Amino acid sequence: MSQVEFKKENNYDREAEILKVLGHPVRLKIIAGLISESCNVKKIWECLGLPQATVSQHLALLKNKGIIEGKRNGVEVFYQVVNPETRAVVEAIFGAPSCSV
Repeated sequence: MSQVEFKKENNYDREAEILKVLGHPVRLKIIAGLISESCNVKKIWECLGLPQATVSQHLALLKNKGIIEGKRNGVEVFYQVVNPETRAVVEAIFGAPSCSV
């Protein structure tokens, strides 16, 4: 039996943190939806059928981890996925985006 070599030069902390954040079903749904189009908070919570406060808490965590970014358009803030590793992970799970949140 051959021995597996682990790449010691890679830092897996960031990747592990992304996977932890995506481990919650609500956050995974949000990211899957935001990959196909940017959305404001109201559209996200309406599509998910969750209270606005719940969605805002999840968005805040995703934003703090550098996974999404909010861009202001007038009085609304539209969120989009800005982390390429997160995008790659979610697309690997669900395939290419075909629908919104």
